[in-house]
Amino acid sequence: MKKVFLALIKAYKKSWFFRSPLLKFLFLSDAACRFQPTCAEYTYQAVERYGIIRGSLLGLKRIIRCHPWNKGGYDPVR
Repeated sequence: MKKVFLALIKAYKKSWFFRSPLLKFLFLSDAACRFQPTCAEYTYQAVERYGIIRGSLLGLKRIIRCHPWNKGGYDPVR
């Protein structure tokens, strides 16, 4: 199950649709992650390290923090 979840994250990261100009226009955003590593990569690493449940919760917390009013910066999986 963990491998399937990680494969879905990889597919999302490679998908053109989620980086399309249409989404940028609709959400009035450049759709760039404010953090390093990106939120998708962070979630991937968290799931790899902690498993699906804890890793996806850590990823969700990270995605919630990724908004225009947050400075972002370097935030590795710990």
